[in-house]
Amino acid sequence: MSYRFLLVVVPLIALGCGTPPYTDADRPGVKPLFRETVAQVGDQISELHEREPDFRKRTIELARRNVGQPYDIYLLGEAPFETIDAQPVFNLKQSDCVVFVEHTLAMAMSDRFGSFLRNLQRIRYDNGQIGVLTRNHYTEADWNPNNAWFLKDITEELAGDKTAQYVAKTDRAAFFKQRYKLATTMPVETTKVSYVPYSQLVAIKPKLRTGDVIEFVKGDSPSSAWVHHLGLIAVMPDGAVHVIHSTEPRVREEAIETYVARATKDIINLDAKKKPRHRGFKFLRPVEDPIAAMKAVDGKAAPRVGIPATSRMTFDEFVDRVLAGKG
Repeated sequence: MSYRFLLVVVPLIALGCGTPPYTDADRPGVKPLFRETVAQVGDQISELHEREPDFRKRTIELARRNVGQPYDIYLLGEAPFETIDAQPVFNLKQSDCVVFVEHTLAMAMSDRFGSFLRNLQRIRYDNGQIGVLTRNHYTEADWNPNNAWFLKDITEELAGDKTAQYVAKTDRAAFFKQRYKLATTMPVETTKVSYVPYSQLVAIKPKLRTGDVIEFVKGDSPSSAWVHHLGLIAVMPDGAVHVIHSTEPRVREEAIETYVARATKDIINLDAKKKPRHRGFKFLRPVEDPIAAMKAVDGKAAPRVGIPATSRMTFDEFVDRVLAGKG
């Protein structure tokens, strides 16, 4: 994922109110996923899939099992299928915001570890075709539209005429040349993007649902902005809204108001210096049955996963190696 390389008066929000974030003490007998082996993670995926039929509830339970996971960035590539970016195609031990969201959603879709690996590639790549050129590098232009088969953009539905807009300019050719020294002829693309200004948070909070994907928008002005961070929404029994996200130094769960307070505490200085600052949020909502939605697009063989023609290993061979502890 390529990160854009993250005086407004906010209604008074009581910080720290409502249900407190979950901790390890709230998950007795369940080890954090990032401390588990492949086999143990597979067992957790299978047990949860059998016990909990609701995709959204599985998503948040899995997200909470990775609270505390160490943060790092640029963790994933195409190994062992391609060598341009030699990072592996999955990582259980660390995450950045995108890795965390993608892994959590893919696990929630799955009934075993092998299906997790396949579903993950379907989320990470355009049509599941593994390759640096087909990876969903840009949130607005790649990740959101290429995952629209199971994630609906509900931003305008939540805020109506209170949404703000910006135009995202995506120059993939320049990106691939700078990052990977690859020459391509991809045209520059522009995408009109809507977001909810953070001043509208109180109004839209009651409409949020557990399992929604939250995208954090920052920018130089309300109309010059970009998505710079992702996370997942957890709605508590008392209506409090939490965000679970991977950010330095580790995955955390916190009240959404706590995030806003931290992200906006230096707004006056940032505005004076004309520096980018937090502007608001986008929200995506998963469909009730992502696997059924995937099969509607990919057919009975879903998920569709393709590998580069130069790969010396099929995806099934890779899965077998991982399950055998060799990958």
